[in-house]
Amino acid sequence: MITVIGSINMDLVCETNNLPKHGETVLGGRFETVPGGKGANQAVAAARLGSSITMIGAVGHDSFGSVLKQKLEDEKVDTSYIECVSTNTGIANIIVYNGDNQIIVVPGANFQVTPSMVGKHRELISQSAMVIMQLEIPPQTVEYILELCRELHVPVILNPAPAENFQIEWMDKITYLTPNETEVTEIFGTSPEQAVRQYPNQLIVTLGESGAMYFDGRDIIKVDGYPVVPVDTTGAGDTFNGAFAHAITEGKSIKEAVRFANIAGSLSVEKFGAQGGMPTEAEVVARMKGAAL
Repeated sequence: MITVIGSINMDLVCETNNLPKHGETVLGGRFETVPGGKGANQAVAAARLGSSITMIGAVGHDSFGSVLKQKLEDEKVDTSYIECVSTNTGIANIIVYNGDNQIIVVPGANFQVTPSMVGKHRELISQSAMVIMQLEIPPQTVEYILELCRELHVPVILNPAPAENFQIEWMDKITYLTPNETEVTEIFGTSPEQAVRQYPNQLIVTLGESGAMYFDGRDIIKVDGYPVVPVDTTGAGDTFNGAFAHAITEGKSIKEAVRFANIAGSLSVEKFGAQGGMPTEAEVVARMKGAAL
């Protein structure tokens, strides 16, 4: 079982052919409300691949909260540990332009995921094969969970987004840190190549369509991505993290898990919505076979 502790948002997605300048109003294209939040996205990604997923988080007593919780249940995620709180459900305002996106997150109920809330579920965490976290919940909660997982000898994947909330002293408590190119530079102040050398088999940097890299203690290992024509890149990183967790807990090596996650991420961007294109294991395996030909 994998436990995901993190954010649950409703994504308010607007597609546009014109990005507004400061003070400017432009006409957009399609608008949709799409289930999201990095925590929920990563939970769905791993569940769709076949992992048993339980999620700890919070939503508000509002229509968004009800819809989001039901969506997770539809994806076979155990929502028994998601609490309804008085604060509104979190949202992400996403502008999709030219196949890429700009995002503003309003945490809402996600910032009610406190150490005391998580602490009630110590037994669940102790039984987990892996805990996945992101940084869209309070930093003090992240620190508490890292300490708890170290005490319980439970491995942790931390996806450091947004990177501004990351604390470097957490590194000795993290099993795998999975920043993208921008985040790794913000966190460590060096290039990805320099950063991975400091943390062998721990720091895995995602490189978009170029794949991912890590340092195995002797060499920098670059695992190629799979080229696609993107429709919406919103959920690619979350798919990578969910797929990587799934593969690692299934017993794959880091290199095998990264390749599996790269392929899953490439599939995810071919459809609209953070969760819309997240693949099944059969779809990933089929593309891996095709890529090997």
